Amino acid sequence: MAKITKQQVSKVAHLARLKLTDGEMDKFTSQIESVLEYMDILNEVDTTGVVPTSQVTGLSNVMRDDNIIDFADKEELLKSTPLEVERRQVKVAKVL
Repeated sequence: MAKITKQQVSKVAHLARLKLTDGEMDKFTSQIESVLEYMDILNEVDTTGVVPTSQVTGLSNVMRDDNIIDFADKEELLKSTPLEVERRQVKVAKVL
């Protein structure tokens, strides 16, 4: 039987930078313990000869190749953008 303590939940919460109330600590301790008990049940299943899988849909990567297009008149292209242009480059919002 899987047993998890409040101290273990507190440590995981700390590592995840989560501030949990006492009520949340009780709730998550109980929920995580239930998940671990279920995993114990799954560990009893005989998987001899079963090939491990990590993807079951059969889909493959749908990325496309980048196509570089050379514009003859870059200044005209920069004039046509509604975005701000700085040092001959289109300025966009930070993505962090």
